[in-house]
Amino acid sequence: MHEDGVIKYRCVWESGAPFTHQQLISLMIWRDRLHEAGLIGVYADGIGFGNISQRLTPTSFLISGTQTGQYPTTTSAHYTLVDQWDIRQNTLHCMGPLKASSESLTHAALYEYSADIQAIVHVHHQGLWTTYRDVLPTTHANVPYGTPAMADEMWRLFRESNLSDQKILVMAGHQDGLIAFGKTLEAAAANLLTLLASEKGHDSLSDNERQLA
Repeated sequence: MHEDGVIKYRCVWESGAPFTHQQLISLMIWRDRLHEAGLIGVYADGIGFGNISQRLTPTSFLISGTQTGQYPTTTSAHYTLVDQWDIRQNTLHCMGPLKASSESLTHAALYEYSADIQAIVHVHHQGLWTTYRDVLPTTHANVPYGTPAMADEMWRLFRESNLSDQKILVMAGHQDGLIAFGKTLEAAAANLLTLLASEKGHDSLSDNERQLA
């Protein structure tokens, strides 16, 4: 069985009503497009994969909830707010209709690293993972997802590779996993869709999306 979807940090969740923030519109649009492209979804054993987030304030972000990969389309009921975290203590606080994604601590680490990062997408794709492992910035294979060690790996890649320019990385220790980020959701998602189009041998991007990538 896939390990994806297992929350490895201590999640302090306050159940609450769905949010109505304007940012959810863009989150839902891009999350659903990535699902349509097969980059977010669910494995045969029922375990979902992939998540998407957008910074709300300097110290908070909206993110898709845990185990939402099964849904072809999403609503505001599938997103939650992360407003506190402590990477060293491996804890995270969220509030909303669902617990935050199992990758939320990794998202938090990236937002903590740079104010320029405003949106993050985590996807799964076997072909991209195989093709770009050790070609794009790549985490060490012995580092598990959703842990303080993965946060340290993110920061190491910023120091030791061209991750700031590439804005996309491969998670060697997380089967099929890639992360992209950017100043907008459009830019982060288009970066991945560009790779996917190249992998398939054709261009599925509009001119506008290609410029954003």
